[in-house]
Amino acid sequence: MKGFVGSVLLAAVLSIAQQGLAQARDFTVTAWGGAVQDAKRNIYFTPFGMEKGIKVLDDVYEGGWAPFKAMQDTGVVPWDVVQVETAELVRGCEEGIFAPLDWSKIGDKKDFVPYAVSQCGVGTTAWSIVIAYNKDSVKEGPATVQDFFNLQKWPGKRAMRRGPKINLEFALMADGVAPADVYKVLSTPQGIDRAFAKLDTIKPQIQWWKAGAQPTEWLASGDVALALAYNGRVSAALDEGKHFGIVWQNTQYDVDAWAIPAKSPYIELAHQFIKYASDPKRQADFTNIFAYGTTINGADKFIKPERITLLPAGDNLKTGLHIGSEEARAFWLDHLEELNERFNSWSGTSE
Repeated sequence: MKGFVGSVLLAAVLSIAQQGLAQARDFTVTAWGGAVQDAKRNIYFTPFGMEKGIKVLDDVYEGGWAPFKAMQDTGVVPWDVVQVETAELVRGCEEGIFAPLDWSKIGDKKDFVPYAVSQCGVGTTAWSIVIAYNKDSVKEGPATVQDFFNLQKWPGKRAMRRGPKINLEFALMADGVAPADVYKVLSTPQGIDRAFAKLDTIKPQIQWWKAGAQPTEWLASGDVALALAYNGRVSAALDEGKHFGIVWQNTQYDVDAWAIPAKSPYIELAHQFIKYASDPKRQADFTNIFAYGTTINGADKFIKPERITLLPAGDNLKTGLHIGSEEARAFWLDHLEELNERFNSWSGTSE
């Protein structure tokens, strides 16, 4: 009998152990898919894994709060480092989704540009949303955000990123609100209604994108006439020989950050990865492929001179809106959930 019981117990233990092994996973980092993901894999993910002698998996995060809500609801954490935008970073830090960082394991905060440093995030990429168009099909290109809403002069579909962020700000600026006043206006019910009303004027012509590669693909194929797109994706298309035009007027810009899910089993390794990815030369290598800005001092000297004019910096940001400012962070921290719901209902989409 004892032998039988022992055998049953041993089988149970082995079964549990096997389940644990089955559930174990490799260190996993996210980025935003497409060719950008390929570049990050070649510059950051794979070399880091080789240096550490481990397998590094990568997954795609396409924005929004849904993946983090799933972590909250299920307790399942599939990622160990995730590249997030400011609104999600702030909320995730507030709600305990992301772990407070140990900066002693990453580097000196003074080595980073100021807006790249926060409690739960380390800036990795400065990016911008611009208006883009295909010069092969649009002979006289638009010049302002107002032009984007002019369906008479520029007929055809508009590619816009799915979700309220960026679109509500863009709509208000197109409706005559100065960048400095956008969040003041948007913080009122009338301002929100005004933004949605402006979007209503082109709603039938909007083609929503989720993956960052989609708007430039749609421009190249002729599926859309004008697009809101990441500046780095547009510059990559130019590198490939596409004849795209860029409108920098009222561009919206921010910095994405690396964040560590608080329940990751690889907290220490995640810190090591962020330190590795914050090397000036590595960041510059990425910028030389995609025209996104760097966040670490000393990277500029490794950037090709011809790249500078395509970066979200200098004159390109003269009329821009910093959607990662304190004012913007406060607004989206207070309103992200409700505006996601309103946007999804209005647009007929969902995260």
